[in-house]
Amino acid sequence: MRLNFIGGVAAVLVVAALIIGYASLFAVYQTQQVLVVRLGQPVRVVSEPGLNVKVPFIDQVIAIDKRILDLEAPAQEVIASDQKRLVVDAFARYRIKDPLRFYQSLGSIQGANSQLTILLNSALRRVLGEATFTNVVRDQRSELMERILGLVDKEAAGYGISVVDVRIRRADLPEQNSQAVYQRMQTERAREAAEFRAQGAQRAQEIRSRADREVTVLVAEATSKSEQIRGEGDATRNQIFADAFNQDADFFAFYRSMQAYESSMKSGDTRLLLKPDTNFFRFFNDPSGKMPAASAAPAAAPAAAAVR
Repeated sequence: MRLNFIGGVAAVLVVAALIIGYASLFAVYQTQQVLVVRLGQPVRVVSEPGLNVKVPFIDQVIAIDKRILDLEAPAQEVIASDQKRLVVDAFARYRIKDPLRFYQSLGSIQGANSQLTILLNSALRRVLGEATFTNVVRDQRSELMERILGLVDKEAAGYGISVVDVRIRRADLPEQNSQAVYQRMQTERAREAAEFRAQGAQRAQEIRSRADREVTVLVAEATSKSEQIRGEGDATRNQIFADAFNQDADFFAFYRSMQAYESSMKSGDTRLLLKPDTNFFRFFNDPSGKMPAASAAPAAAPAAAAVR
């Protein structure tokens, strides 16, 4: 009975020793730094990763992140030195360099984000309020961010925080101003487009007028040339007729009379009101084309009768 009691006590002691030993140890990871607090008072800071010892049930271990943390500040409206309103969206990156001061002044990451947001907004207003709209948007943006970083880091040092970077993600006009600028730009582009269209229409009209003038000149020249060629052809034809008449006047008179008969006596288109013994029908009366002495006509009559 006595042995069982001693064994039970030994087991209880072993379990208690294990619990106390477990409560006396704590691990520090590479991404952490640990603040050991005893009865509400900071005792020491452990920054190196590994296994460490504390007083069990008395000491409290507070893990603080030692990585670079992000701070997203809400967009705010800033008035530049030239009285133009800007909507500025910025962010910052920071790390906790003094865990003890950080714990005593802020206590948590949420408290740090809240305080740093106030510091960042104040620095933005102070620095950007001294710059012009053009410098903020384009010319001196890098220099302004460096100044903001210096101000925020200097003020955050009292909280055990080191600000490593500050960036302005966006700096633009407010929405109503942007819409007004956009409308003005749209109106300007529409005016330029209308001007370009008017210039194009004027140029097109000039080209069309020049083309019409060139066409008129070309047509006139072609018409003149064709009339000249036609006149030369008519002259050549008349010369050929004259040469043919001079070679054989009787045959020429006969040939011209046959053409006149063919032209005047087409089927369904004969409208002649002549006496049968006229000079026009002399080849019907006599194959040689001779007329009776009483009705003899000038030699040129057949040619005249052939033309209607």
